[in-house]
Amino acid sequence: MAKLGEVCLLKAGKFVSANDISPEYNKGLYPCFGGNGIRGYVADYTHDGEFPLIGRQGALCGNVNLASGKFHATEHAVVVQPKIEMNVHWLYYALNAMNLGQYATGAAQPGLAVSKLETLSIEIPNISEQNKIAQTLCKVEQLVNFRKQQLAKLDGLVKARFVEMFGVVHNSVLYPYVPVKSFTSVVSGGTPNRNVSEFWNNGSIRWVKTTELQNNVICNTDEKITQAGLDNSSAKIIPPNTVLIAMYGQGKTRGMTGYTSIECATNQACACILPCEQFNQNYLWRYMILSYDKLRDMAKGGNQPNLNIGIIKNFPVLKPPIELQNDFAAFAERVDQQKQTVQQSLEKLELMKKALMQEYFG
Repeated sequence: MAKLGEVCLLKAGKFVSANDISPEYNKGLYPCFGGNGIRGYVADYTHDGEFPLIGRQGALCGNVNLASGKFHATEHAVVVQPKIEMNVHWLYYALNAMNLGQYATGAAQPGLAVSKLETLSIEIPNISEQNKIAQTLCKVEQLVNFRKQQLAKLDGLVKARFVEMFGVVHNSVLYPYVPVKSFTSVVSGGTPNRNVSEFWNNGSIRWVKTTELQNNVICNTDEKITQAGLDNSSAKIIPPNTVLIAMYGQGKTRGMTGYTSIECATNQACACILPCEQFNQNYLWRYMILSYDKLRDMAKGGNQPNLNIGIIKNFPVLKPPIELQNDFAAFAERVDQQKQTVQQSLEKLELMKKALMQEYFG
């Protein structure tokens, strides 16, 4: 067992102005790593080689990335360079297994001190064992990334089909746009008082929160409420085939969607677009998924912009003939079946990786 600072040099990167970071890659630019991974691309580099990077500032401090080639590390990333013979990929996985975020201090802006990282203990097997572990985990991680790429391509296939059938999502000249309020009702829910146990204990009514909206089909919920909880709050029962949109929430939550396959209730942060006859609800759901960025841009407020029922009611939806809506929805459902197969494989691989990490690093 050794101290991390005894076997590795840990050093924060170099400040770069946000104005000098390009969000897009262009020839002659280098990846710029901050505390949460790649921030963009810059004109110069601080390192050339392969190094684990530890995020030392922000909500995700303690996360570990592996940078290769020429790159720029900012002051919010700690570059880890072995002082002894060591497989860098093994070191990357070992650092991930250490759950470094637990050593962060500070509430508003969590941070990791290099001096603290240097004192952490790390058990180092011989180099042949490191190579074996790294090779096995790299193979599994490559398969995980391949499955994720497959999922992304399948999502892209649905968008491409939409454009082929109907034109550009928000700028089509083929069919009219109509506001949601012109063809159906939009409602929101509520949260029963958390301090009243009879509203929650042994509840049987499924209750959706915005954190459960991941552009997914809702067939069950994390929490359930009782009939008393429903009766004594703004929560209300919504039917299957309702499109849900997160009006506010942390991070990427605002604008995320769900599609109910069950009868359920929701909290007040969910806008519920009820089923109607003029639209295939599956088509409508896919349209809202494709509208994620537009919805987020329409949010109002300062520190934490929110959507509201009024924005959702007035949101313009492209209205092709119902027959074409049905054709598109059927295509999307076939793609979903393929995605489900890939997702199941991905989940098995992630479980395998987790088990291997446990076996190798405890």
